[in-house]
Amino acid sequence: MRHSCKRNVLGIMMDAVDYQMALDFVFEAAGQKRGSAISALAVHGLMTGTINREQKFRLNHFDLLLPDGQPVRWALNKLYDAQLDDRVYGPKLTVKICERAAQEGVPVYFYGSTPEVLGALKKNLKLKYPQLTIAGMEPSKFRCLTSKEKPELAARIRESGAAITFVGLGCPRQEIFAFEFRDALQMPILAVGAAFPLLAGKVAQAPSWMQDVGLEWAFRLAVEPRRLWRRYIYLNPAYLLLVSLQVLGLSRFTTDGKCPTAESLYG
Repeated sequence: MRHSCKRNVLGIMMDAVDYQMALDFVFEAAGQKRGSAISALAVHGLMTGTINREQKFRLNHFDLLLPDGQPVRWALNKLYDAQLDDRVYGPKLTVKICERAAQEGVPVYFYGSTPEVLGALKKNLKLKYPQLTIAGMEPSKFRCLTSKEKPELAARIRESGAAITFVGLGCPRQEIFAFEFRDALQMPILAVGAAFPLLAGKVAQAPSWMQDVGLEWAFRLAVEPRRLWRRYIYLNPAYLLLVSLQVLGLSRFTTDGKCPTAESLYG
């Protein structure tokens, strides 16, 4: 699947897949103990790679980049006739994976966010899926990990017995984490961002109609204006302009990035 479904959107090789294809990929990788970097990318996540060549390199070496945002799905449909009926929304994918993991006895691990969010997340997931095995949870340190801490964290996750790891560090930190830990963990690592606080009930979720028409960003901006205004005011118009140029054939976007000169792991 790694290459057959990949399509160039502003220089980022997105995967034109649906929920079922994503689920099958994750559980196949988990069963084979195959290190895999996976991210659900909305406009902000995609644009971080378009703007930054090192991040472009990382993203274009991911095993699976899912169209989390409706505008990303629309771009895939317009540019490549991908015929995607729905996006692959990180929080919804997380729920689907946890549901299947509970059914199949596949242990999962959660890394990132705060102890408060993780506690509420665990409570909500166990209420919904009593059979789910949560092998471990660990909050973010909200700083760069040291050269000693990185292998120690990898060892804790491996030794927990987990077969799938969810990472919620925010973009682009969680994508950097997945890229740098993929080989060390030897399991699928999913960067799902806002899924942690949303599923924990700590952050309000946009109404379905806003999600369907691509206005979830407006809801989130209204809820967290001080944190998100720069992201949406600058990046959303830039995305629309650049995608329009790509659709019209007026600009071509290369997929060549720049190999990161050093690890910049944030944990």
